[in-house]
Amino acid sequence: QVQLMESGGGLVQAGGSLRLSCAASGSIFSIIAMGWYRQAPGKQRDLVAAIHNGGNTNYADSVKGRFTISRDNAQNTVYLEMNSLKVEDTAVYYCAAEKIPHMLVGIETEPDYWGQGTQVTVSI
Repeated sequence: QVQLMESGGGLVQAGGSLRLSCAASGSIFSIIAMGWYRQAPGKQRDLVAAIHNGGNTNYADSVKGRFTISRDNAQNTVYLEMNSLKVEDTAVYYCAAEKIPHMLVGIETEPDYWGQGTQVTVSI
């Protein structure tokens, strides 16, 4: 089993920045890719960004140029740096991990592991 613990959410004004962190623990040797999803009220959960152990990344079009995903393999932690935040970025952000890197190629499958979620609220 793998446990994912997110941190870093909060309230920020439009145009501001936040950094989310996701620390993985447990049987992390099985994890090939990690990423971030988000779910706004009344909407489906969508992929925001993903990163492979080797460093390849994938971003949703809506966040390209504003968000950056990175990882610290020594700390088993993935980060999501969010800049130029917009009101429409408001959502619960979930960390996810996969044994097969579907997130990197846009295949919509349920990740193997989820974090508990962290709220990001962007105000006008």
